[in-house]
Amino acid sequence: MALAQIVLILGGESVLADRALSQVMEQRADFEKTTLDGSQLDLGRYTETVAPSLFADKRVVVVRDLQDVVSEVQEEIEEQFSHLEPNLHLVFLHKGGVKGKALLEKINKLKPELITCEPIKKAADKESFVREEFARHGRKISASGVTALVDATGSDTRELAAACSQISFDTNAGKAVIDETDIAKYYQGRVEATGFDVADATLSGNPKAALIALRNALDTGTDPVMIVSALTSSVRTLAKVSGAPRNANAFQLAGSLGLAPWQIDKARRQLAKWSPALIAFSTQELSRADVAIKGAEADPIYALERTVMAIANQVAKNH
Repeated sequence: MALAQIVLILGGESVLADRALSQVMEQRADFEKTTLDGSQLDLGRYTETVAPSLFADKRVVVVRDLQDVVSEVQEEIEEQFSHLEPNLHLVFLHKGGVKGKALLEKINKLKPELITCEPIKKAADKESFVREEFARHGRKISASGVTALVDATGSDTRELAAACSQISFDTNAGKAVIDETDIAKYYQGRVEATGFDVADATLSGNPKAALIALRNALDTGTDPVMIVSALTSSVRTLAKVSGAPRNANAFQLAGSLGLAPWQIDKARRQLAKWSPALIAFSTQELSRADVAIKGAEADPIYALERTVMAIANQVAKNH
């Protein structure tokens, strides 16, 4: 199959764009390569680069950050489309959005090979990405492992990809399926525990993990007030989501509940272990802890540990 003379890598997910570019360049490994930075491209430089060469039969020119090319250079790029030499391939990377839209339209009229790299925002898309990453490394991961990794990493897709690679490498090759235990081992001692790490372990009904997260958070300087705040916020989220229709779409509920769709999906998973009585119990315990750490008890840290353990143990019993 013939390689496309023009390739457009479009979208703001940098890890996907970099990966797409690597694949494109592997297909053209024997080409002479030149890379231009769109944000620093001066008038005349592009024309000079794509001009016929006496020394290379096959060449590929990569233009990064096409959206940052100034208008004069955009016109220069457009002018060169009418007389491209057959052995010259062009690869354009554009992060999306309205900047440079006119040039994008001109490129699209040339029917390039289009590779879209849209930001991965939905939890379901992140989970699919994780499964694909482990498959790339020849490993399998359980559904609970996928969820744990996505929850631990947050919104940074590049960090998520790096974690998938490292965990695949670090986990015993003889283990058929990587699970949430392997994810916990990877993050324990590597990432500073925050109030929300404590909240996640507590709300999942894992007393041991909750206590470890709490002590790590305190050891790394997290204010006890912030830990109680994170726990209270997480329980409040459960209460909000528990009152919403179960079959309602998370994106439709987001506005009315004042939550992000991923927070709703996460709370729904957690609610499998929760009941209205448990939410009420946890709210009371957290109110007591809030008063305790603000001076009502002689040992506020002990009071906080007691609250975390009481909630985590009740969740474990409820399940």
